[in-house]
Amino acid sequence: MQAHEAETVRAMLNQFVAEGLSYPQSEPLTVDAFAAYWLKGEAFIVRRLDAASALPSGDDIVGAFYLKPNFPGRCCHIANAGFIVTPKLQGQGLGRWMGETMLQLARDRGYRAVMYNLVFATNVASLRLWESLGFREIGRIPDGVCLPDGRYVEAVMLHRSLVNAP
Repeated sequence: MQAHEAETVRAMLNQFVAEGLSYPQSEPLTVDAFAAYWLKGEAFIVRRLDAASALPSGDDIVGAFYLKPNFPGRCCHIANAGFIVTPKLQGQGLGRWMGETMLQLARDRGYRAVMYNLVFATNVASLRLWESLGFREIGRIPDGVCLPDGRYVEAVMLHRSLVNAP
């Protein structure tokens, strides 16, 4: 990912951080904090294509995701991923496409599973998406998330095996 692309993704992510409904950070990520969090593994961007030419339409990044080990050493075969979709395209299948793509990339890279540590229980769209892609709930952290309005809600942990999976 080039520097200007990383800055675009960081700005997108910081919008979600400011909203406080899907990512655990409470303050905008600096360039260094973003690099340590989002760019630690592999980072991918999704661009809008011009329908007539099938070429990128300017620098219009509409989504992004990362894929990295969730744990070090003997447990590095379990992946973790994070996703953002520009609000104007949410609900149109881009998140599903990125999720399916991430699962294939994870398999191709030898990961044996993908795990999400903290999906906010109030993030119903995300929970439905991951369930539809074969993830199962493996636990909940009571009061794991403090929402911007001061309410505490559960954080859901999800897991999907990639061994013998379709």
